[in-house]
Amino acid sequence: MIPKDLHEKLQAHVAAAVTSREAAVDVMKALQAHYGWLTDEAVDEAAELLGLSPLQVEELATFYEMIYRQPVGRRVIHVCDSVSCWSVGAEGLLEHLQVTLDTLPGGTTADGMFTLLPCSCLGNCGDGPTMMIGETLYGRITPDSLRGILETEARRQRAEDRSQESEDR
Repeated sequence: MIPKDLHEKLQAHVAAAVTSREAAVDVMKALQAHYGWLTDEAVDEAAELLGLSPLQVEELATFYEMIYRQPVGRRVIHVCDSVSCWSVGAEGLLEHLQVTLDTLPGGTTADGMFTLLPCSCLGNCGDGPTMMIGETLYGRITPDSLRGILETEARRQRAEDRSQESEDR
């Protein structure tokens, strides 16, 4: 069950929207942030908040690549697999990530840090190959820059984890 303050915040967001469907993605993303992924419970909560059926929320959730209906790592890596990115080396980037992370597309690293997901387009065609981790977009990635990006993202996540542990105490 979501905390009362989050429930109230989401209710206000839905009330301010022209239609409940307009608020659906924001509601699903907020619930996903709370749970780590859009659990079945979260689908039911979103449906209640939006005045939709759980099936309608499920249909919306499965349409969007960045709504996760199964557990993911603490950092999700979206690798653009559009034609533009493939023409400048995205295939090599994906292969390099698979080797570096020791996981296949759709998989999560053994430590639960990263999930690797190809996606259809990140809208950064002029700076391919492109990937996004969380809300951060990275372009013109090389094997050397990739190493630094992964280290930075892992460091950020560990800092967030420590911060969360402090708040929980």
